Amino acid sequence: MNVLNLLFTKDGLIYQITKNKSVLEEKSYFVDEESPKNFISGKLEDVLLKQRYDEVSVISALNHFTLMPEGFEDHDSGYDLIAFNAPVDKANEELMLSVNKKFKVQFYYTFPKEFYQKIKDLSIPVRFNFSGEKFLNSINNKNNKEIHINLYHNQCEFFAISNKKIILYNNLDVNSEVDFLYFVMFTLSKIGFGINETNFYVYGETTENETFISELQKFVKNLKVVYDNVPNKNFILN
Repeated sequence: MNVLNLLFTKDGLIYQITKNKSVLEEKSYFVDEESPKNFISGKLEDVLLKQRYDEVSVISALNHFTLMPEGFEDHDSGYDLIAFNAPVDKANEELMLSVNKKFKVQFYYTFPKEFYQKIKDLSIPVRFNFSGEKFLNSINNKNNKEIHINLYHNQCEFFAISNKKIILYNNLDVNSEVDFLYFVMFTLSKIGFGINETNFYVYGETTENETFISELQKFVKNLKVVYDNVPNKNFILN
């Protein structure tokens, strides 16, 4: 079975084509100063028409989201809840829901309607998910206080967990070591996590973000690189 895996980040698209869990092809596209206005949309269209697929799996790491306890049912308020964190354009964003039963939380997130429609127009089975839910499902919380950081290209998502309870989740742009460290340290101070009592775990694009990790190690006592997104092997913590 040919499966197309798609990951959408704030400024990029990563795709992977697999057949019976073997990776046939993988490629990344990222917006830069010279990219045309509809660069990602055009690349998505090229990938969707590249060959025939049996299934599509879509992961959104776009930072239009809100985190709620499992069982929250006022879905009509999803857009308004997300608007507390990021600007929402109801006309151009599809409201989505992703539930994590392991930690008893759920994510409302939005996904560009243009991309949504292009993918649905293939008329084959499609699975949509939010990167935070998929990342959270891969975490095994063992210690009292833990910080889990999943690194992307110029972006990271971040869970603070204490005794199997989600204290905080965030998804933000990371363009410098200073921004990254300020975010981590500021968050720790606000939620009462002491540096020496907290275990840090880092996943994702660790090679690309090697400088970030080395800077973090100067301040953090307990840090472990758990998972690296090795090309043509692992895809979004599969």
